[in-house]
Amino acid sequence: MSQTLRLGVAVVGNIASVSLYAAPITTFKRVIRKKSTEEFSCIPYIIGLFNCLLFTWYGLPVVSKKWENFPLVTVNGVGIVLELSYVLIYFCYASSKGKAKVAMVAIPVLVVFCITAIVSAFAFHDNAHRKQLVGSIGLVVSVAMYGSPLVAMKKVIQTKSVEFMPLPLSLCTFLACTLWLTYGVLIRDIFVAGPSVVGIPLSILQLVLHCKYRKKSVVEEPNKEDLEKGNLDKVELEKLSLEMEDVEKNVTIHKNGNL
Repeated sequence: MSQTLRLGVAVVGNIASVSLYAAPITTFKRVIRKKSTEEFSCIPYIIGLFNCLLFTWYGLPVVSKKWENFPLVTVNGVGIVLELSYVLIYFCYASSKGKAKVAMVAIPVLVVFCITAIVSAFAFHDNAHRKQLVGSIGLVVSVAMYGSPLVAMKKVIQTKSVEFMPLPLSLCTFLACTLWLTYGVLIRDIFVAGPSVVGIPLSILQLVLHCKYRKKSVVEEPNKEDLEKGNLDKVELEKLSLEMEDVEKNVTIHKNGNL
């Protein structure tokens, strides 16, 4: 029964996590359409990529005992593909300063992952110590990943708009954290359950902010085209008013001349 329960939670957790990794697709459709990264940050996606790399490695038989953590491999394998795609798209449409920022963050992340993988594979000769090393680093990175939306939440509070903190992302984060916390408790693995202890409160806070500022974000400001159109209408009205004044003056002069 416990084995079936763990498998069920893992499957649903995989679905929720894939939804979490796929949630930014709408954001990057907007980036591609506008050919601009706007106010979006690349940091959460690079940290997300790092997290997926570490936990994919954690779930492989090199670190874990046989395939005991196979669900981690499947979901984080998909996460690697998606997060890497987001980082590459961001890099393509970012400004020169933005490209430099991506490189400055992504390169050290990849170097740290490679060092972790090499050390865990060759410096330790048992699964317990390998799991402890990779899991500890993964735990810190996961906490950073779940904490990265704090920047977005600060912006939401300042602007009173949830435009740059998508609701699907917040919902998927809450669901995924809840399920992986449950799964981690069931398999008694602190490195799987630990990140969700931070992720759940932060995702709840995001949902609270959505409830508070969602209605204010619905009211859109007039766009540039509308403003330009309004200005043109104003100019036309002013021209028409001047023409009417000229006509009235001519009529008055004509009447006075007749008198």
